[in-house]
Amino acid sequence: MKLKNSVFLTCLMLFVLVLSFGCKKKKVDTIAMVYVKDASNNFVPNARVILYGKSTLEVPKEVVLFDTAYTNESGEASFNFNDVYQSGQAGVAVLNIDASKGTAFGQGIIKVEQEKTSTETVFVQ
Repeated sequence: MKLKNSVFLTCLMLFVLVLSFGCKKKKVDTIAMVYVKDASNNFVPNARVILYGKSTLEVPKEVVLFDTAYTNESGEASFNFNDVYQSGQAGVAVLNIDASKGTAFGQGIIKVEQEKTSTETVFVQ
């Protein structure tokens, strides 16, 4: 009887250990924040911001990451990459930025890092 109890307790402890290490929760959101400014260094509200990946292979492959948002009154557009980033992954993405408002246009690049808020400013002219 003691042997059965000790085997059961050992299996239970192993199960709890596997669950505690296997279900690591993300600590912080993975966010990309893009600020859009004009030539006078003023924030631009309602600017369209597009983030997208670009294939670096000789034979280009389809781009998986592509997202669009509009800036708020403070000239910031926010993108959440929690669905893209997986715990334990090294890095998330380096993405191109296209920002526009009317005829004004600007470009940039942002490195999205895991469990951080990555920021970049793009000037439109």
